Amino acid sequence: MTFTSHTQHLGRRGFLGSFAASAGGFALAQLLSREGLLGAENKPQSIRPRIDPARPFAARPSHFPAKAEQVLLIFCAGAVSHLDTFDYKPELYKHHGKAPPNAPKVTFEGPIGNLAKPFWDFKPRGQSGKMISDLVPHLAGLADDICFIHSLTAKNSAHTQAENFLSTGFTFEGYPSLGAWTTYALGTLNENLPSFVAIADPRGRSQAGPNNWGSGFLPATFQGTAFSADEPPQNLRASAKESASRAAVDLLATLNGEHLEQHPGNTDLAARISSYELAGRMQSSIPGLMDLKGESVKTLETYGATSSNTIKAEYARNCLLARRLLEQGVRVVQLFNGAFASGGKLNWDSHSNIVSSHGTHAEILDQPTAALLRDLKQRGMLDKTLVVWCTEFGRLPFMQANGTGRDHNIEGFTCWLMGAGVKPGISIGSTDELGWKATDNVKTLYDFNATILHLLGLDHERLTRYFNGTERRITDVHGHVIQEVLA
Repeated sequence: MTFTSHTQHLGRRGFLGSFAASAGGFALAQLLSREGLLGAENKPQSIRPRIDPARPFAARPSHFPAKAEQVLLIFCAGAVSHLDTFDYKPELYKHHGKAPPNAPKVTFEGPIGNLAKPFWDFKPRGQSGKMISDLVPHLAGLADDICFIHSLTAKNSAHTQAENFLSTGFTFEGYPSLGAWTTYALGTLNENLPSFVAIADPRGRSQAGPNNWGSGFLPATFQGTAFSADEPPQNLRASAKESASRAAVDLLATLNGEHLEQHPGNTDLAARISSYELAGRMQSSIPGLMDLKGESVKTLETYGATSSNTIKAEYARNCLLARRLLEQGVRVVQLFNGAFASGGKLNWDSHSNIVSSHGTHAEILDQPTAALLRDLKQRGMLDKTLVVWCTEFGRLPFMQANGTGRDHNIEGFTCWLMGAGVKPGISIGSTDELGWKATDNVKTLYDFNATILHLLGLDHERLTRYFNGTERRITDVHGHVIQEVLA
């Protein structure tokens, strides 16, 4: 076999011409690379926010015009049953009590039982006619304002790992939460308050706890500040001794400022000074924010803050606090409903007696949350606020062997969005006829988080931070914006 080299027929003039053309190509490639345009269609370039260490919370521009400036995350810990709330499945009534087809004998918690119809009646709601159960009648009244996503899938059926995945995009610990990524990118709208506040359930933290609002490998500045209506931030009030030494504090601030001028590259010092200054401003701003005495009796009653159910009343006060924080320009407010406890007694985990368990938690959630959302709408705040209602996964259409509880389901469940930039009164995707597995327009929680960031004007592929040898992002190497959500 004979191989022919084309260079044998290339003359000196042709060689020089080809070389000149190649050199131009190399130059063009270098220029495009320098401008961040090389392969831009296939691999978006990262855009890290430019953060002033002396003002890490200062508002920063988004990647593109945002629909929402703030976000309210309502996190129902423990896995709400989509089948008993927002995902109506008539076939479950037809096959109630029958053995589920093609089901494993054992699921996450143990042996399985038979198919079970919803434990609460479903009714058409609003002009959209959306079928929602009587478990959440107050939230059902907002059906025409909500965009339901019924085809979500999760990655891990253990609560802690699933909460991590929902909040951070990873099942392992140590990754930044959605709220931390958001405030890292955008800062806040009020530098007298934390940029990101996590309001715990009155009964305690959720299973993954601080991971849901942690900063991971982002600067600690961007982690959520955890407090609630009845538990203000620790060390908020200055002691008499501290107040008396205000002159010393002012002197220290002056000396720190002078030192910073002499060492302008010392970003650690600038960040520490900024942190102390925020703490000082919080001592003045937060007490008034948490004082609910200015709220009318009608408002307190509407939210449920006067309920004889003490847990509901405290959760209602948390909802009022959430509204006040958003009013004052806090960028991200994460509101928790459900706390960790063995056996799920304090959250939505319902492996036994789902009627009692879900009924208890819905009574706490429904009225206060709906009142908060109606209040935001009435005040015009939903024009700039994105509301996210989420839970880590759903529950199965068949019972456990005990006949009273539903096990974990990561293969199809519901979360929903409302407010700025969201198309209202629609449902996206679906599960199969039994509500077991997502079958139509299947979405992942990567897609869900990508969509939230998009509404905030952020490209999830370009919002990154270098860590452990690679550019990290909340959607890892996955995720697409759910276009049907966008108004």
